[in-house]
Amino acid sequence: MYQPFHTFNENQNSDFLILCDHASNLIPSCIKDGSLGISEENLNRHIAYDIGASGLSKELSKQLKSPVILSNFSRLVIDPNRGEDDPTLIMQLYDGTIIDGNREISNDDRENRLNRCYRPYHSEITRLISYQNDPILISIHSFTPKLKNGFNRPWHVGILYSKDRRFAQPLLNYFNNLDDVNCGDNEPYRGDLVGDTMFRHALNGDRLHVLIEVRNDLISSEKEQLMWGAKLAHAITVSYTHLRAHETPEHLVL
Repeated sequence: MYQPFHTFNENQNSDFLILCDHASNLIPSCIKDGSLGISEENLNRHIAYDIGASGLSKELSKQLKSPVILSNFSRLVIDPNRGEDDPTLIMQLYDGTIIDGNREISNDDRENRLNRCYRPYHSEITRLISYQNDPILISIHSFTPKLKNGFNRPWHVGILYSKDRRFAQPLLNYFNNLDDVNCGDNEPYRGDLVGDTMFRHALNGDRLHVLIEVRNDLISSEKEQLMWGAKLAHAITVSYTHLRAHETPEHLVL
């Protein structure tokens, strides 16, 4: 039976919950018979999933002794980091590639993808948040060094947030003090997309959170994923310790 997500370490008593929205490039057999009409080459590109993010998330979970949830479907099937009413929920064109299986998609097909993939994934996040007693959400993504018609992206890591930067700011401060890391402040994307995972599970509940993007050429191998997992775990631990040590009523408001 198809499982739209994988959860690990859920019995760990932790202050953190790790999320990986784009962990897989799988096209489940229950969706268009397992094919969206694109090549294997395109399925292995960043358009289908966040390269390296799954291994990085699992290592971060190990380092922080925290639960982690990984999606088990390609974002080309349906993007869990979008609201249900977002026009980019199911992409027909992505970085120059036409997604044939998403053209002229029917309402029944859309509902099937929501019910088989998207909604169970978000329901599991809700369950884990409740089980962990209000954890800090750490969302892990990766980004390509360059889009097809874009510029070279110099950042090694990006810290994304919207109006709530309570946990993002200590992380930005940490990385900006490192000489060997180019850290993006809401780069290469902004973290204020209405309806996305952080909006749905963190902002709506006034929950501490951050979205971390790592450039995918830095985490393409297992060795690199382990290294960045340790690096992010240290950054998160230091930032969390600093936040708690300086906690005042002013720091607890948005």
